Amino acid sequence: MLEVVRIPVLNDNYVWLLHDAISGETVAVDPAVAEPVLEAAAARGWTIGQIWNTHWHGDHVGGNAAIKAATGCVITGPAAEAEKIGTLDRTVGEGDTVRIGDHVATVMAVPAHTAGHIAYHLADDQILFVGDTLFAMGCGRLFEGTAAQMFANMARFATLPDDTIVYCAHEYTLSNGRFALGVEPGNAALAARVATVEAARARGEATVPTSIGIERETNIFMRARDVAQLAERRAAKDAA
Repeated sequence: MLEVVRIPVLNDNYVWLLHDAISGETVAVDPAVAEPVLEAAAARGWTIGQIWNTHWHGDHVGGNAAIKAATGCVITGPAAEAEKIGTLDRTVGEGDTVRIGDHVATVMAVPAHTAGHIAYHLADDQILFVGDTLFAMGCGRLFEGTAAQMFANMARFATLPDDTIVYCAHEYTLSNGRFALGVEPGNAALAARVATVEAARARGEATVPTSIGIERETNIFMRARDVAQLAERRAAKDAA
């Protein structure tokens, strides 16, 4: 079994540490900053040997250089954004694989939030690192891509098994859920989830990771019937 540790950083970012006890290998996914990530690894007796980046934004790659300087780790990221991530050692795209011990992650090209955004899917472990593409009850803003691309991403994610655990990079769940409830007020599963999230946040608790099954029931972007409806919902959320 792989162990995944959530590290809250900055205002609402999450960095994920992925650890394989058998090989002793550790991966940092989208390290926004270095110090708390290195401290979290050291507290567990782990050494970060790899970084996996999903896209070029500074709150996902900002810790790359310092972590590499401290550990000598290998940094992997999207080939389509290599010019924007100067610290990459290896570039990957759709269908490529990366490994932690004997565990294999397949790279999924999921452009929309950024032009070259990727996700890492460890199918055998039912783990999916999505960066800023899919959020709990939300999706990423369309900074460099299109609603059609995001619709295709949502449809692709929706085909994965319900118990696939989704590790996104921000704590946006409460605002996403409240907005979604205005769009689908009759969705009982959504209403129940928002109530649960409100209580969790009131206690200062994190609300991610999530799962594909939960998102299929409560994520208005994954539930959009077509590109036009997703575009309409994304525009309304941006303006909210």
